[in-house]
This record gives sequence, structure tokens and C-alpha cells, in this order.
Amino acid sequence: MQIKPLVVIGFVGTVLDAATGPARWERWRPTVAIGMYEDLAVARLELLLDERRFTKLAATLRHDLAQVSPETQVQIHDFHLADPWDFEQVFAALHEFARSYPFDVEREDYLVHISTGTHVAQICWFLLTEARFFPARLLQTSPPPKQRTGDCGSYAVIDLDLARYDRIAQRFARERADTASFLKSGIATLSPAFNRMIEQIERVAVRSRAPMLLLGPTGAGKSMLARNLFELKRSRHDLKGRFVEVNCATLRGDGAGSALFGHVRGAFTGAQGERAGLLKSADGGLLFLDEIGELGLDEQAMLLRAIEDKRFPPLGGDREVSSDFQLIAGTNRDLAEAVLQGRFREDLYARLNLWTFYLPGLKERAEDIEPNLDFELERFARLNSERITFNREARERYLRFAMSVDATWPGNFRDLGASVTRMATLASQGRITVEVVDEETARLGRLWGHSRRGVAGNGHDSLLQAVLGDAIGEIDRFDRVQLCEVLRVCAAARSASDAGRTLFQASREKRTSSNDADRLRKYLKRFGLEFAQVQAAAKALPSLK
Repeated sequence: MQIKPLVVIGFVGTVLDAATGPARWERWRPTVAIGMYEDLAVARLELLLDERRFTKLAATLRHDLAQVSPETQVQIHDFHLADPWDFEQVFAALHEFARSYPFDVEREDYLVHISTGTHVAQICWFLLTEARFFPARLLQTSPPPKQRTGDCGSYAVIDLDLARYDRIAQRFARERADTASFLKSGIATLSPAFNRMIEQIERVAVRSRAPMLLLGPTGAGKSMLARNLFELKRSRHDLKGRFVEVNCATLRGDGAGSALFGHVRGAFTGAQGERAGLLKSADGGLLFLDEIGELGLDEQAMLLRAIEDKRFPPLGGDREVSSDFQLIAGTNRDLAEAVLQGRFREDLYARLNLWTFYLPGLKERAEDIEPNLDFELERFARLNSERITFNREARERYLRFAMSVDATWPGNFRDLGASVTRMATLASQGRITVEVVDEETARLGRLWGHSRRGVAGNGHDSLLQAVLGDAIGEIDRFDRVQLCEVLRVCAAARSASDAGRTLFQASREKRTSSNDADRLRKYLKRFGLEFAQVQAAAKALPSLK
């Protein structure tokens, strides 16, 4: 393998490299030392120096480097800094140098020498190299322990690709895992898709302050995730302000604009004093706008301006106030559909839609019911100073119910939390028994029964009529009951695979089902139906909206 020529870029040390007369060879000079290392063959030295001020130093370095390393080409760039301790000036100058330098990484290797120049210059070298503006490794040279004539000291090459350093890489991997666990409130979730999404959210939260949009049904955990993101960013000193949460569904009329943007005295009837508003309260912090799809169009327009300009006028006022906040929005609505219907501003949706994440409901994360069950028991113990556990049979029975088709979990994790709280409260001697579980599952059946009867008895009968038309009379009553249940599951599912997993869960656990979506399609085909057709019909029925 052919070794590529090595190019070293760095400042000339106007103090360390400056020496004249024969005695200069008794001193350690970092730039000259680069040419003296026997195992470091440097093809070219690119030196940054204000030649107009240091003409003699430049000539001396050229001469001495030619003596110690005649094969090294020396190129001096006239580099003037009015104040070498001004970070902005140094960074801008080195950034411009990097942009204009003709790097050829296919034919040359590069090192950036960081032992010369001010501390500000060394920091800038590091930042620009780490960000790959300089496609290089770092070269650090050091003087000998004792000044010995002709001793060039030592050097070290530092690669900023942290993946090359096992201990550092392991440390960062642990930190990422800890951060992901924190965002999940310490719950050991098992859903691969959900875990991948949390990892993405963590990366976005650390690297970006752009708005984030959290989609998902009520009770899926949007509010908890937003608060955890705030705590994460505050722990990293990215935010200094408060966490402000607003449920936009509670804002109506003049009160909506006043609550969000504040008002001046006399802005509307009853405005007897000034009000700062929640956007101002979130200055320097994080604003979580839950159910943003319920916000009025006027408030949406003002919010867009506040996001983009970080300034907005309070209601009735002409003097703008400023607020720099991180925005997270949540909704269980389809905002794209709301844009088409004219209920949500397209420009605001475009601004929010940069980082969009869907938080699935409990039914879509059956594998995570058990770890969330343990989380809810731990939370009960913290709040009530009493540890409650299941006996083995009771736990198995509750989990079978929780992951069955009969468990609809319309309130998602809120329903699960309330269920655990009831069982833990009713448990005697710290143990949840089979009897307690049976009472709770019966209670959940009654709680969900009304909504299910209303849907299954009306909406899904209507769905059956909508998809079959006159052909409904040709189907046996036995098949009609089964098909109605299948349609109910299809209408609520995100995909054919999701519906298949719900419908054929028992056979999946026995490993007798390999392709749930295909089984579902074949079943529907018996009645001349397709999954997409069922979902389209369900969306068109008012009773299922």
C-alpha cells in the first residue's frame, strides 16, 4: 500500500519559534522540531505567519528547516490577525483559510499542528478540525523533559474520530443509552421501532433547537416526553428558562390570544391590566403546545411570527415583546388533512413539520405493556410509600387480558396507569391477587363497553353496510358478526400488518402464523373486500370519526 504524502498545517510560534544566532539550536522550537522526527516524514509544511511583521523569523525558519529536513517543502501564508486573542476573528480567519485551501484527501494526508499560536487559536483549530472543515488529524508536539541540545522532544497524532477510541466510544454509548432511558422515563421498552424513534429524538434534541411535532393518540405520552426533553436540554445547559405546557383545546376567543401572547390594558372588555402571556413566560425555556390542531387561525398566524422572528405584539399593543423559546407541539389530529380543509395554516404546518414523530398507542406496542406495568407499580410505590406486587398467576392473567383484542385501551397509557392504581389501592397485604385482577378487568370491560357498544352496535354495523352494500344480505349472520369485528380492528389500525397482529395474536404466540397481513387480506377477499377500501369507508363515516 502506497503511503500518501503528509502535509502539516499550523501557525508559526512567534515566541517559541523565535530565536537567532547559533544558540537557537539549543532551544526547542516546535515548528523546526516537526522536521526532525525520524518517523514523521513531512512532505510539505503550510505555515501561517504575518510575514510583514516577522520577515526575519520567516527567513530563519526556511533556512533551518532546509537544514534538518531538506525534502520538506515550506510554504508560508501571509496571515494577519489584528487581535490573535479575539475568538470570532481567529475562527473566521481560519474558517476562510480552510474554505480556500485546495485539500486533496485522495492524494494527501493532513495534520493540523496545535502546539503553536494562542490558546484561542488552538481551540479554533480543534473545533474546525472536529467539524471536518480541516479534513485532518491533530499534531501535538512537546519539548523534551530537559532542554538538551538537538533534542526535538516528542509528538502525538490525535484522531478526532472518537469511534477509534474504545473507552471513549463506550462512554459515549453509555451516555446515549442513559439519555434514551431518561427520555423513556426509565421504562425498559421492548418495541424496536419505538426505541429507534427515541434514539432519533435524542439526537435531534441535542443538536437542534428547531420546533418538534409529536403525533399520536391521547394518552400516548406526548406530554411526558416533552417534559423529559426539557429536563434533558436543561441538564446540558441548552435551556435556562421554564417548562410551559398549554392545552390549546382549552383556549377560546380573546382568551386564547391573551393567554398565549398577553395583552395590554383595554385590549378587550375586561382587560383591566396587562398580562405577559405564556409565550413570554417560556422565554429561554421550552413551550409545549398540546393539541395544537385546536388552535384558531388567528392564533396560528401570530404563533408562526413568534417562532420565526422571536418577537410578537401582545393583544391590543403596538410594542413588540421578545421571547426565545424551544417549541414542541403535540396533536392527535391529522394536520395535513386539517390544512386541506382550511382549519390549519399551511405555512405553520410546514414550519412544524421539520421533525415529526409519531408516538404509537398502547395497542400498537403490546410488547411494552409489561415494562409499563412495572413502571406504574414503581410510580405507585414512590407516591404512596408502599410497594405492591402481583402474585404470579394474577400477573399472567392481567397481562393476557391487557394484550388481548378485548383490551382496547382508548386512553392508552393513562388507562393503564389508572388501572394499576386501582389494583394497587385495593390490594391487601401488598399483593395483587387473581380476584383483584378479575374485578379490574371486569371494571375495564364496563368502562369501555359503552363506547364499544356505541361503535360496534352502530358505527361498525354502518361500516359493514358501507363496504358491502346490497351484498350484506347474502352473508350469514354468523359470518356477519365475525366480519364486523374484523372491520372494527381494520378501521382502528395503522396498516394491514398492524390489524393482522391484533387479530391473530394468539396464533402468532404459538408460532403458527407467519404472515398476519396476508391472512387478513385473504379473509377480506372472501367477501370481495380490500384493507384500503375498509379504511377509506371508515374515514367517510361520521360515527367513526
